Amino acid sequence: MDGSTEPAVGHTRLDDLHALLLGGAFCGMGVFLLHQAGLATGGISGVALLVSYLVPVSPGWLFLLLNIPFYFFAWRTLGSAFAIKTIIATVVLGTVATFLPAWIEVGKVDRIFAALFSGALVGMGILALARHRASVGGIGVLALFLQDRRGWRAGYVQMAFDAAILLGSLFVFDLARVALSVLSAATMNLVLALNHRPGRYTGY
Repeated sequence: MDGSTEPAVGHTRLDDLHALLLGGAFCGMGVFLLHQAGLATGGISGVALLVSYLVPVSPGWLFLLLNIPFYFFAWRTLGSAFAIKTIIATVVLGTVATFLPAWIEVGKVDRIFAALFSGALVGMGILALARHRASVGGIGVLALFLQDRRGWRAGYVQMAFDAAILLGSLFVFDLARVALSVLSAATMNLVLALNHRPGRYTGY
């Protein structure tokens, strides 16, 4: 070995589309699993889940509605390419989360399993999207904007909002369900912390 590194290989549009579909579907499956278990998580998906327990509307539709202002914000601040990819990913997420109950009949879901597996699914979905310059919208868009304009680390901003959302779940859940929701969010963030680092992945 001569110590040289291979040049980064760019993504094609087909690569991007594949990642957007899979990443959005993974996240949608995670949201579906959380809803079946009666749990929540951080981000806009967590807000959508909490609201869905209070009103008879699918968390998938709520997720899309709550994201509408963030689409415009992303377009103006982070560029049209990022915004379009994010719209595609979130539409896939919302569609999967909405229609999975018609495709899969779930009789019983262990809440500990749901917390851990949904966190892993959402984390892997977000990871796939991030590596193709996209996101699941919501607070993530605001966090990236504040990082670019104010120098605030996006991870810390996201963590602060997630903590506030999970704290708000105390008004909807008992302490045990809040703890499991925190476990799900922690699992998701662990996936991202271990895999989404500078230099770990050179595709663009």
